[in-house]
Amino acid sequence: MTLRDQIRLKHVERQAEGYLELGMAQHALDALARLGDEDKLSDHASYLRGETLRALERYEEALVPLERIARATPEDMHVWLALGWCYKRIGRLDRAVRAVEQALKFEPKEAILHYNLACYLSLAGDKGRALRHLSKAFTFDPGYRGMVESEPDFDPIRSDPGFQALLSTVA
Repeated sequence: MTLRDQIRLKHVERQAEGYLELGMAQHALDALARLGDEDKLSDHASYLRGETLRALERYEEALVPLERIARATPEDMHVWLALGWCYKRIGRLDRAVRAVEQALKFEPKEAILHYNLACYLSLAGDKGRALRHLSKAFTFDPGYRGMVESEPDFDPIRSDPGFQALLSTVA
């Protein structure tokens, strides 16, 4: 890749990032399309493509670049988190759980991972593990306590005494 191509790539990546930050996902996707086929994109551009497709609620399409990046950079929790998000929304809770568990191998103290895993486990009917991971999320970041009340993913376990006890404990 020539220096000119590298500069162009970085410019388009920054442009796409800017569009995503502004909530202009279609513009981000259009910018990334100028880079060519998926298999020719840099890892970062592929990740941006996956995130853009996710923002556009094109979850199955987003899996293609995100899965590629997960293989290339398995330590990147953001990729696994995005994969989990997409899997959940296409009804593959088993794969959503596995994606977040993979991220936890590299970031075991990341509250958002425990919180999302608790959500997916709750929906999957695994109450015990959901409560354990929700407790860990609260331990690593007590701010997650404030999100539980409005989180519909916890509806399946909301009336459970263990869930009620977890919410009633003082941080």
